[in-house]
Amino acid sequence: MKRMLTPSLLLVLLAGCQAAPTGENSVARAEERDAATTVAVVDTAEQAASEDFDAWLSRFRQEARAEGISASTLSRALEGLRYRPRVIELDRSQPEFVRPIWQYLDSAVSATRVTNGRQRLDAHRDTAREMERRYGVPPEVIVAIWGIESNYGSNFGDFSTLEALATLAFDGRRHDFARAELLAALRILDKGDITPDRMLGSWAGAMGHTQFMPSSFEAYAVDGDGDGRRDIWGSIPDVMASTAHYLDRASWQPGQPWGVEVRLPDGFDYAQTELTHRQSSHEWAERGVQTLSGDPLPDFTAASVLVPGGAEGPAFLVGPNFRAILRYNNATSYALAVGTLADEIAGREGVVQGWPREQQPLSRRQVREMQHLLNQRGFEVGDPDGIMGPNTRRGLREFQAAIGTTPDGFATLSLLQRLQR
Repeated sequence: MKRMLTPSLLLVLLAGCQAAPTGENSVARAEERDAATTVAVVDTAEQAASEDFDAWLSRFRQEARAEGISASTLSRALEGLRYRPRVIELDRSQPEFVRPIWQYLDSAVSATRVTNGRQRLDAHRDTAREMERRYGVPPEVIVAIWGIESNYGSNFGDFSTLEALATLAFDGRRHDFARAELLAALRILDKGDITPDRMLGSWAGAMGHTQFMPSSFEAYAVDGDGDGRRDIWGSIPDVMASTAHYLDRASWQPGQPWGVEVRLPDGFDYAQTELTHRQSSHEWAERGVQTLSGDPLPDFTAASVLVPGGAEGPAFLVGPNFRAILRYNNATSYALAVGTLADEIAGREGVVQGWPREQQPLSRRQVREMQHLLNQRGFEVGDPDGIMGPNTRRGLREFQAAIGTTPDGFATLSLLQRLQR
């Protein structure tokens, strides 16, 4: 991927060699020279990276051949493969501000997405029901994952999976992981499930309508339409079968809900609101946890109570199927979005209790500062990393208890300000 300086860029660079003008023109010319220099430096760096990438790819081709990938597949897949700087840019970028869960759900479970989900379910109901018969996963859950992952196929990415993974294997933060996924992608091509030009997805290598990584594709993708190929890019039966099979292998329990919104009693111990803290529904009921409707709690043998918006937000009792969704994407907000979107697609009620929308979310820098200050005050949370994990929530609950506020472990700007004082 060698790039040459354009004639217009050469003119700008040559202009920098002339006598320096005065006044506003001087400033404008200086800005042009700075911009041109930046473009030239980036251009040169990309060219060097591309040349190094070509050498790496040549070595990788030999290694892949030694690991059993056919010569014909390697020729089809790797010929003309490009280094993609944009992939590295996206891999290394980390947003400073993280959306609060209610903003994420507003988008993930919007009225439009619910309506579109019902339409997709109506259009593919027979297929979805067949997958439920095979794997025990309800149609609305299959469709909800489809909606969250790619907005029902309208946005599963247009990056070449091979180029994205090769770039990450060459120059990424987790190059060993990316290399293993690239080999998995080549094995998929070797088996004839898809052609290289149709193997498209996200910059991180997730593919198709429901965003399988190549290793997940190898383990869980299913031929749902009986044509002998597993096509999660173009065959909706294959998409639905593969998604349901994934959840089945993640220990989905047929006939059980993912969870239910609940009301917590006064004086509830929020130290128990972690996924790792599990009790039976009977035990939670004895502690005063109730459904909003007053109906009995779902019959879970191992359930957790979650309060992702703190004591002022809604509470949920979640069971094994919530944990199965987490196997698909290990984020509480994701699993909650899938569960509530599935409920609304099926005509059930969504989240009822209000979120604390007046609370201002903390940036990663502010979370790191909070972690540092908690450590300073003796509420040990580990190395500051800007992520609100269980250790940070535990330390924050201890601080809240010490100052006489509800110890729910929910980070707010007012708590950070208390720590700063």
